[in-house]
Amino acid sequence: MLSLYADTPSWLHRVPAGAKLLALATAGVALALTTTLPLLTAAMLLALALLLSLRQAGLGARRPMAVTAVVALLLVGLHALLGTTALGLVAALRLVCTTALGLALTLTTRPADLVDVIERALSPLRRLGLDPSRFALHIALMLRYTEHFFARWQQLDEAHRLRTGRPGRLRLLAPLTIQMLLAARRVADTLHVRLGR
Repeated sequence: MLSLYADTPSWLHRVPAGAKLLALATAGVALALTTTLPLLTAAMLLALALLLSLRQAGLGARRPMAVTAVVALLLVGLHALLGTTALGLVAALRLVCTTALGLALTLTTRPADLVDVIERALSPLRRLGLDPSRFALHIALMLRYTEHFFARWQQLDEAHRLRTGRPGRLRLLAPLTIQMLLAARRVADTLHVRLGR
């Protein structure tokens, strides 16, 4: 599967995966509890500044952030039509902020390191007779598919631009869906062979 992980080193690469994941979870909870527009705006600016501080390593965030910006604008527009513009702004700011933070984590953390951290965090489940490695695998697959989706979208968009000179936008949905389903089938077959179920 394609990955957004940036091999170009940055200061955030040196921060342990566990610390980054904990910071992301804490920020996510804080954002969910915040409805004040000035605070959310400040949080969004800080999250974008974090991405910019990655320099070369942060270049992979451009397209996903562009897509997020479009979705955020659509959110605000929809809420404006419904007469709930303030609610739309809150949702849009949260979306941009969490996406930027998630991309900072994804760009600077190897997937294997994330799986290790998740497995260690879920280790208390062993006392309940549950296998934490299976839960870690499910979470890791969800994270990898999200990452693979954006990476594949970038790849298809670049190919479309080379052929036509225009961005692919919604024209890419059909080929992207087909490729994601094929990737899911390959992963399912691999898991069936390795795990026997």
